[in-house]
Amino acid sequence: MNYQPIVSRRRTPLRAQLGATFLLSALVLAASLPGAVVAEVRVDEPWVRATVAGQQASGAFMTLTSSKDARLVAVETPVAGVSEIHEMALEDNVMRMRPIDGLALPAGTPVELRPGGYHLMLLELKGPLNTGENVGLTLTVEDAGGRRERIEVQAPVRPLTAGHGHGAKMHGH
Repeated sequence: MNYQPIVSRRRTPLRAQLGATFLLSALVLAASLPGAVVAEVRVDEPWVRATVAGQQASGAFMTLTSSKDARLVAVETPVAGVSEIHEMALEDNVMRMRPIDGLALPAGTPVELRPGGYHLMLLELKGPLNTGENVGLTLTVEDAGGRRERIEVQAPVRPLTAGHGHGAKMHGH
């Protein structure tokens, strides 16, 4: 009697296994190349203004430089219930602060977020922001094609009297 195996196991040749591994590695590498990135955005000197007891809002400041034309379209932080992009604008001879839906980041041009100008507003704070702490911020940047990228930033908290100074540098991918 001639017995036939019920289940036949075929082994994949080593060459095919290596080929599949190489292909997967190439795809991962291609996804990490600059062409796959929305925009390389450099974040310089991020910081957040400290608060006093009972204060429900603060500002976050930094300089953003994008490798491609892009827009900052959102900000999130676990320390605030609401986070917005704001501008200071002259209305009826009075400087007023107001939220905007996005901030243009022209390719290669540093865009400064500073007191008295464009800045990030952190509202409905969940607790005080104390000098020396760090605040995590997530910036959302959108390119001309509508593709979005999230950039994680750690911003040191500076005293209420702080203006500009040196801080950490962060890069988005």
